[in-house]
Amino acid sequence: MAIDPQTSPQGTPSGPGYEIRDVNVRTLVIFAFWLAVAIVLAALCSRWVFGYFAHAQTLGPAATPFENVRTLPPLPRLQTAPQKEIHDYWQEQQDELNGYGWVDRQNGVVRIPVERAMRLTVERGFPARAAGAAPSAAPAVDKGKSAGGPE
Repeated sequence: MAIDPQTSPQGTPSGPGYEIRDVNVRTLVIFAFWLAVAIVLAALCSRWVFGYFAHAQTLGPAATPFENVRTLPPLPRLQTAPQKEIHDYWQEQQDELNGYGWVDRQNGVVRIPVERAMRLTVERGFPARAAGAAPSAAPAVDKGKSAGGPE
């Protein structure tokens, strides 16, 4: 059995605990040079191959005209900006409540702001029926019994 000069007879290391030889700098520089040359050659070759195939084999038109159209996922969709969406929705509702517009142009039905409608109602009063006129579609109620009460 050969005894390592760095090891004591009991088998424990007795040397300095690190490599005592320096790295061969010349070999390391030569290796780095050839590695850089190989990387540059690989990049140039791949560039040439891509250029060659781009001219030699054109892909032609897309397989379908709808290929570049972004398809929406099925409902329900995730909201990308929920705060902005709820604010936009609220703004649309406020614009509809506080703005003028047509509801049914053929029948002359318009939409007016809520505040204006309340002022007009106060000025003109509620529409009322003539006294004694009963609605034609309402069922007759027996005056002796209250509606929905016990019989």
